[in-house]
Amino acid sequence: MKGYKTPYAFISISEYHKFRGLPAPEHPLISVVDFEDLILEEDEPYSITSNFYSIALKRHPNTTLIYGQQQYDFDDGVLLFLAPRQVFGIKTNSLDNPKGWMLMVHPDFFWGSSLAKKIKGYEFFSYSVNEALFLSEKEEQTLNAIVSNVESECSNNLDRFSQQIIISQIETLLNYSERYYERQFLTRKVSSHQILEKLEDLLNNYFKNNNLKSLGLPTVQFVSDQLNLSAGYLSSLLKAHTGQSTQQHIHQKIIEVAKEKLSTTNLSVSEVAFELGFDYPQSFSKLFKSKTELSPTQFKQSF
Repeated sequence: MKGYKTPYAFISISEYHKFRGLPAPEHPLISVVDFEDLILEEDEPYSITSNFYSIALKRHPNTTLIYGQQQYDFDDGVLLFLAPRQVFGIKTNSLDNPKGWMLMVHPDFFWGSSLAKKIKGYEFFSYSVNEALFLSEKEEQTLNAIVSNVESECSNNLDRFSQQIIISQIETLLNYSERYYERQFLTRKVSSHQILEKLEDLLNNYFKNNNLKSLGLPTVQFVSDQLNLSAGYLSSLLKAHTGQSTQQHIHQKIIEVAKEKLSTTNLSVSEVAFELGFDYPQSFSKLFKSKTELSPTQFKQSF
């Protein structure tokens, strides 16, 4: 691996095919690759990045993913999602080819379709590799059938219907993936409940800190980094279990602490705001009223 200390960048799908010893793609903007057809380098890149979307289903022995605080191997079907210019890397102890497929689609392929904008709304493209989707055998079969349809359509003589048919298949794949991710949030209850407990502890300890004035309010990125999760994945997990995003959980904790200070101390509203890390009391008052329907002053006067 000594040859690729920095991420290896693929500008086009054709470039990826050439790098892996594959024939040129049938279409320059979309391709389905069978991993068993790849030629692996003795000096594999540490990590890669590209200018196109990649959706990959992999099975690979002797390869480990870190999922939250737990480890899983590729004996289970693992689905990975990469948006353009994201960096991706997996540690493996084997040069044997993985099993599975990769669907690569350049953003230009979606021009003129509803998916051009909608694809950015699928939050799992912002998840990092350690939050991959683990599939059941039945789920894997469903997605395999969809990708087989895409591959078949790409291999046939493309006509004016081809692009919309392929895009429709990709959108179906993404919708199924969204369903399966929500299933994963709910079925991995032990991991999810541990994350919820850690989030609660993290916020409690943060607001007990006397340096809030200098630290400022906790951000979504700070919280997700502390929990070793991507920001998008954490918010999706929390929504599935509690109906609230990470930001809403942070706001809820702010209001809890604010209520305690307003009702049990002689601090003014401005002093409470500054103690909680707000730069401006007006920002604190606006948030407080939006969550309680009372201004901080009205709440304080009720005590």
